[in-house]
Amino acid sequence: MQLEVGEIYEGKVTGITKFGAFVTFENGQTGMVHISEVAPTFVNEIKDFVTEGQMVKVKVLSISEEGKVSLSMKKALPEDQQRRPEKKDGFRRDNRPRTPRPPRPTPPQGPARPGDFEWQSRKNDSGSFEDMMSRFKQLSDEKISDLKRGNETRRGYSRRGQQK
Repeated sequence: MQLEVGEIYEGKVTGITKFGAFVTFENGQTGMVHISEVAPTFVNEIKDFVTEGQMVKVKVLSISEEGKVSLSMKKALPEDQQRRPEKKDGFRRDNRPRTPRPPRPTPPQGPARPGDFEWQSRKNDSGSFEDMMSRFKQLSDEKISDLKRGNETRRGYSRRGQQK
């Protein structure tokens, strides 16, 4: 029996790791079911869903050039069981009643909030793009020269890299 992508087969779980389960088929081929493909719900501990020696139905997702077989248990389920369980109105997934949240308090208004600070003038009196660009270049050059001057005095080096 040769495995084909997209087909559903039955196999035996021969190994369990924290990232998935290994399934062996009749013909001796082995594939892996990643932990995300075990069940339609979140799987924290794979041993909660499968045990070694258990027979499981799996769908072949892919077969790599090296012969690695990628499998899915959740895609082997009937179409209506493949999705996560729907939330019921007013209930959590574990069927406990949902308690309504209290409304959030309105944030205080005033100059103390960082979001209220006006970082740049909103006036668009900047002129043309060329004017804005020349101002930006000038400011940038000034800042870089200030940084260079500050570094030179801290290190004790002159501009040319020689000690004073």
